[in-house]
Amino acid sequence: MARASARRHAQAAFQIALEREQLDTWRRDLERISEAVNEPLLFSFLASPKIHLGEKARILRERLEEVNPLAMNLALLLVAKGRLCILGEMVLEYGRLLDEHRGIAHAEVGTAVPLHPEEKGRLTYRLSDMVGKEIVLTTTVDPSIIGGLVARVGDKLIDGSTKGRLLALRESLIR
Repeated sequence: MARASARRHAQAAFQIALEREQLDTWRRDLERISEAVNEPLLFSFLASPKIHLGEKARILRERLEEVNPLAMNLALLLVAKGRLCILGEMVLEYGRLLDEHRGIAHAEVGTAVPLHPEEKGRLTYRLSDMVGKEIVLTTTVDPSIIGGLVARVGDKLIDGSTKGRLLALRESLIR
C-alpha cells in the first residue's frame, strides 16, 4: 500500500512539475526533502504525535527554506498524514517518471562473470536498439546464471542465460 501511495504522490508531483516546466527543480527539491527527513532526529520530531503540526511546519520550513512552496506543501501534507515513510519510494518513482518522460530506460543485467567495459558498451547499444530508448545500465554478477545474461528493462525480462536455456530444455523434455 505504501508503494502505491508513493506512486500516486510522485505522479501528482510530476504532473505539477511538468505543467510548470520545473521537472529538475522538483526532482532536486524532493531529494532535499527526503534527505532531510531521513535524518533520525528530524524524522522522530516530524513523526511525533505529541508535537503540534504548526511547530513541525516551522522547523521543516527553516530546514528547507530553498525548497519551492508547492514541494514544501507536499512535504507538510505527508507530515500531517503521517506518511513520511513513503518519501524515499516517492523520490525513486518521480525519477523513474522523469527518465521515462525523457526517453531513458534503466536496465539491470546479471551475468555469470563481470563484463568488460567494451562488452557493457555493446550490451547498452543492443538493449537501447531493442527498446528504442537510451539505456542506463546496471550490472551484477550472479554465478548461478552459469553463462550468458539475464536482463530486465522496465517490465521486460530477457533471459539469455545458460541456466534459462537448460531449464527450458528440461521443461520440453518433460513434456
